[in-house]
Amino acid sequence: MRKGFDNDKYLKIQSEQIKKRIGEFGDKLYLEFGGKLFDDYHASRVLPGFLPDSKLQMLLQLRDYAEIVLVISAIDIEKNKMRSDLGITYDEDVLRLRGEFESAGLYAGGVVITHYNGQSSADAYRKRLERLGIKVYYHYTIEGYPHNVALIDSEEGFGRNDYVETERPLVIVTAPGPGSGKMAVCLSQLYQENRRGIKAGYAKFETFPVWNLPLKHPVNIAYEAATADLNDVNMIDPLHLENYGEVAVTYNRDLEIFPVLNAIFEGIYGESPYKSPTDMGVNMIGYCMSDEDVCCNAAREEIIRRYYYALCKLAEKGDNEHEVNKIALIMKQAKLTTEYRRPTVAAHERRELCGGGATAAIELLDGTIITARTSSLLGSSAALLLNATKYLAGIPHDKKLIAEDLIAPIQKTKVEYLHGHNPRLHTDEVLVALSLLSNHDPDCRKALDQLPKLRGCQVHSTVMLSEVDRKIFHKLGIELTCDPRTE
Repeated sequence: MRKGFDNDKYLKIQSEQIKKRIGEFGDKLYLEFGGKLFDDYHASRVLPGFLPDSKLQMLLQLRDYAEIVLVISAIDIEKNKMRSDLGITYDEDVLRLRGEFESAGLYAGGVVITHYNGQSSADAYRKRLERLGIKVYYHYTIEGYPHNVALIDSEEGFGRNDYVETERPLVIVTAPGPGSGKMAVCLSQLYQENRRGIKAGYAKFETFPVWNLPLKHPVNIAYEAATADLNDVNMIDPLHLENYGEVAVTYNRDLEIFPVLNAIFEGIYGESPYKSPTDMGVNMIGYCMSDEDVCCNAAREEIIRRYYYALCKLAEKGDNEHEVNKIALIMKQAKLTTEYRRPTVAAHERRELCGGGATAAIELLDGTIITARTSSLLGSSAALLLNATKYLAGIPHDKKLIAEDLIAPIQKTKVEYLHGHNPRLHTDEVLVALSLLSNHDPDCRKALDQLPKLRGCQVHSTVMLSEVDRKIFHKLGIELTCDPRTE
């Protein structure tokens, strides 16, 4: 895979920038971490070479004086909001994240439940966390937030929130996903710390949009597509332009909250250290692209993937038409169509040649396109894995790795004993069969040995795949899109 991002450079200059910002404040710095602290697959997709745990590795350099506070919205708890990349709810992800942080050697403190308004699901979640020995705090919904600055910066606003007890000078505030209320938690803590005579500061580490890339750069557009469900809008930071004469990119929620931040700083210190939303940030990611063309291409692929994800969600649940329409508009503005995605074109062409039915295509890392179709024995995605691994292993295409008489008993079990409706083998069943045969068939062993080479490959299916197949592709590190239709 061609790399477009220098990860080593990023780790070095990003940690240096955070240390510099810590030194600019007094007793404590609240650092809001936007995006995912690790498992940042969006960043690794649009910036090839960026590792999903890069931000975590950078923070490990600061672990001796840092602690982590996790934030989750009561609204997301009530809605059972999911992390689509992992297939788990936000409330479960809070526990997963805490475990991962502690395993890595980072100190995880309390959990803040934001947007609290008496939700019973939030109360139940709090009790669950407290039974595990985790401190939990409520931050309440503030009427008119973020525009009613007078109320927000008062005893009835931030003053009503629980004070989050912290121990270390650097407090990392993060969440399972966007819209959780991380910045409000940081600002509330500034207010609360000041009441206790503690001088505290605030900074923001938001990976996207990248402030020093153009507004319409594909990497920034990909972020807007990724947050279409939140209705985030990238824009030029007018305050940065006014104060410094420099064009910088921010987004609507930072512009909306900036007056609140300034009011709190002015109330505490008499003046604000920041003149613009861009000033708040410490993000150095825009300085670490080593091949912009590679990153631009990857970002365009991501925009199309987001479009297909939204289409499939609409087909399955029917509750995100606005998201679909917004990404469609983003694609139009970027002069981008689904035809840009090579495996999509190949899968559709194979479907035409077959006269219909489910088909799939994969683009390998060397640019080779492999296709497959559904049959009475195999689903199209299972057939695609076999075709791709045979190609990579140098096995003739017409060689049958799994004989039909071996598939038939599996199909009988699926239909007659397990009462399934689809006798065709899924991807996981094909891989298990290959594994069993590999002890005696060297070609099966060769095919299995090619699986790591599929990481980073692109796949398109002309039908929505089962959850089993989607998970297998995810575990293999394959980027999947599907047409919003059933077989």
